[in-house]
Amino acid sequence: MRALMIQGAGSNVGKSLLVAGLCRAAKLRGLSVRPFKPQNMSNNAAVTADGGEIGRAQALQAMACGVDPMVDMNPVLLKPESEVGSQVIVQGRRVATVKAREYSALKPKLMAPVLDSFNRLKSQCDLVIVEGAGSPAEVNLRAGDIANMGFASAANVPVILVGDIDRGGVIAQMIGTQAVLDPADNALIAGFLINKFRGDVSLFDDGYKLIADRTNWRGFGVVPFFPNATRLPAEDALDLPKGGGSGAYKIACLTLSRIANFDDLDPLAQEPGVNLQMIGAGQAVPGDTDLIVIPGSKSTRGDLAYLRAQGWDVDIAAHVRRGGAVLGICGGYQMLGNWVRDPQGIEGAAGDTAGLGLLDVDTVMSPDKTLTRVSATHAETGCPITGYEIHIGRSDGPARARPFAHINGQPEGAVSSDGRIMGSYLHGMFGDDSFRAAFLQARGAASSQLSYSDTVETTLDALAQHLEQCLDVEGLLRLAR
Repeated sequence: MRALMIQGAGSNVGKSLLVAGLCRAAKLRGLSVRPFKPQNMSNNAAVTADGGEIGRAQALQAMACGVDPMVDMNPVLLKPESEVGSQVIVQGRRVATVKAREYSALKPKLMAPVLDSFNRLKSQCDLVIVEGAGSPAEVNLRAGDIANMGFASAANVPVILVGDIDRGGVIAQMIGTQAVLDPADNALIAGFLINKFRGDVSLFDDGYKLIADRTNWRGFGVVPFFPNATRLPAEDALDLPKGGGSGAYKIACLTLSRIANFDDLDPLAQEPGVNLQMIGAGQAVPGDTDLIVIPGSKSTRGDLAYLRAQGWDVDIAAHVRRGGAVLGICGGYQMLGNWVRDPQGIEGAAGDTAGLGLLDVDTVMSPDKTLTRVSATHAETGCPITGYEIHIGRSDGPARARPFAHINGQPEGAVSSDGRIMGSYLHGMFGDDSFRAAFLQARGAASSQLSYSDTVETTLDALAQHLEQCLDVEGLLRLAR
């Protein structure tokens, strides 16, 4: 029962992808392996079988291990609701919404559940591969740290430091990290690797040697850029693609400021008959769009204001007048209604916010969160859907008489009388190949025989092989203790 931790010399250096690839490589070597991230910050969450939630990256890493995701894989999840405040999820359950300074006071109390989850996970397998968060170089956050060196020290786990050469300045990233860490934390670092190299790797030989000589760390290799990473679900909104495909059916997805569970769109981006475009701040929705998708949001009322500030409400109204279709998922569904009411101030100041008025429903926010995996039946096509719900608030009104789907015989979501405005709380629906094909065909769009799950599995295998070719994977696994 061993463990190894991957930390980054900065944020977004590719730790999540590396852990997924190493998990799959270990699995292919016959090891029983599990992923672990003590603390994550993401609005892209996955629902576990027991009704908890964890970061989407840990769900992908669990798939790489060939196991079902569980809350112990990510015991602390922070879900930003504003510029200064986040929802705190501990072992799959929401415990508080706090501001950054308040979280600093709460953080030391979270080491106990973090170690509890880690030890329970470790007892179930041969190897745990741990992912850090941000960078250990943020030494101003070292006191009470549970995400990087604080955890590594408490759990006695060796650390591999990752630098991102694609951003530039990787030599300073690595040597600078060693310079600011205290001796005890430096002693935990067993080696380093360089990620996201483009071009001839040998051109970095001198830089690689310089890092090794100056730090006295062992180098485990340089990882060339892995272009097929776009076929895997991304967790960070920074990784959102601008779009995908060049098909005839044009889908525009609004990139909300608090966009959540945006991997809902990944399967559509891989459909050859679809042209998916992510619409960013200040961009207009193209006039030839067939379907506008309003995705999930961690702050429905805040993102309604953001949507209007971009002028997207005007674009949506014009799109509907032209006969276009609109699909709202989760928070996007709530925005399509008449009102979003928040009498208890769950999302901020108590009050009501006018919706887009395209579906005759109202939403009332409440502290209770729905977290469940579901099997449903699409009302329009009769096609089965597998997905999950992760939301606060209940939506009701006359439009619910025309549901988007049925769950155990009960109506889910709502559809306008002409069938062009659709709202649903179901995340992950387009990952279901049969439903995705039926949904596209019902709109006159070409569908394919694409198996999305097979694409993800094949890409994970390719990622593992990619790492085997450029890293000393055997040496990394021997380091684990």
